[in-house]
Amino acid sequence: MNTRETLTAFLEEHRKENPVSFHMPGHKGRRFYEKYAPEAAALFDRSPDYDITEIPGADNLFQPETVIRRVMDRYRSLYESRETYLLVNGSSAGLMAAILTAVPQGGKLIMARNCHKSVFNGARLGGITPVYAWPEIIEEYGICGEVTAEEVERAVSEAPEASAVLVTSPNYYGICSDIETIARVAHSHGMVLIVDQAHGAHLPFMNKKLAAEAGGADIVIDSTHKTLASFTQTAIANICSDRVDPDVFQDRLQMLESTSPSYILMASLDLNAQILESRGAELMEQWRENLTYFYRRYKEIHGLSLMTHPALDPTKLNLDMSALGLTGADLEDELIKRGIYTELTTGNIAMAMTGIGNDKTDYDRLLAALAEISENAAATATAASGAAEGASATGDAAAAVSCESLNHDMNGVCGLSCIKRQAYSHKPETASVPDKTEPVHYTEAAGRISAGLIIPYPPGIPLVCPGEVMEESVLRYAFELRRQGEKVIGMTADGFVRAGL
Repeated sequence: MNTRETLTAFLEEHRKENPVSFHMPGHKGRRFYEKYAPEAAALFDRSPDYDITEIPGADNLFQPETVIRRVMDRYRSLYESRETYLLVNGSSAGLMAAILTAVPQGGKLIMARNCHKSVFNGARLGGITPVYAWPEIIEEYGICGEVTAEEVERAVSEAPEASAVLVTSPNYYGICSDIETIARVAHSHGMVLIVDQAHGAHLPFMNKKLAAEAGGADIVIDSTHKTLASFTQTAIANICSDRVDPDVFQDRLQMLESTSPSYILMASLDLNAQILESRGAELMEQWRENLTYFYRRYKEIHGLSLMTHPALDPTKLNLDMSALGLTGADLEDELIKRGIYTELTTGNIAMAMTGIGNDKTDYDRLLAALAEISENAAATATAASGAAEGASATGDAAAAVSCESLNHDMNGVCGLSCIKRQAYSHKPETASVPDKTEPVHYTEAAGRISAGLIIPYPPGIPLVCPGEVMEESVLRYAFELRRQGEKVIGMTADGFVRAGL
């Protein structure tokens, strides 16, 4: 890419490259609106004129009675909820409002340890004590899998006085938990079930059996911008049962959302609802057909595999070319060279997040790029294997390259995949969140109590939570990510974290 001196220049140059988006947001650009909602042209061409405040007739997000109320009603009908609220501060605001609604000040919340950082922030705002339900670990990839009902039951037995349970389904990689069974566990103990379905706003229309609304959750937060057609920073909150008082939720939400909500963002939510009402069935079927096409064709590409799981949302394409010696980051780099942008990388995975706006040409370009990358990698491996007696191009030599690049020594500590599994599965010692803190270099922080979150972003799942005792290997992993140019919230570029005094 060319050097861009301003944000607007960057955006314009990126647009001119005609990139293929396999990352959020789900609409994937203007092309989608021009095809399925040509009336949306006014929203783009006249957006400065649409940027208004609560003038007469424009309604009010925090007392919706007319035009905004009608948008809410559209979503309530689409998602078959008891009530639906528009979110213009993202799913984060909805999740925090849900926590503050369901859990009293100073209470306890049973929450999955792989929740998004906004859940941890919501607990902190309410002085709420988290009780962790630990997700299963998919050892092959070193990532979090589902949260089982049995694990939720275990956490409930640890804290029967908790008021609510909160899980993420699907998680960032598309793995869903059994919401119906978890709901039965929560409700049998008198607890409210909150589901962070930020990555699954499409599920009620694409695969209802995986949708939290149909599974018995009480509050479901959906990021409509991630996979559907509203703009980034928009989402909805669905109240699905009478276990939750909508008035209380609305009160908590207005404490967290901007008092100057963007009418452009709300208009995009309106537009998304209209598209789902008028052409939703057609678009979902087209999406399924394109995914079926990709899942059939990818098998023709040498060295390419996809992560599988019994409860995987198939719209998340977890691409793996480690058989050819490519890590997820390597594969991402190769795809970017070909104008294709994925959502995130983890270990051997580069995750392509499909959305309602991807058409067949996007999948064709992805397949063509992957085939070309495969051919180039295989040729490189063949050349390398000529100097390695008894090694095949895609066998021992390529596997050795992958292993070496992923699991390098890191000064005697186990490799990155090992450390990540440890960080997401090991249950560290905990203590109270410290009031007085100081910055400490990570090399001197082991054994100290963390005063904040340490979070690789994406996916936004904490490695270390406030009040946890920091461990050397996890801190080294976080710094190694930082050293490689990854974003790690809670750790400075030179390796400092905040610890209690």
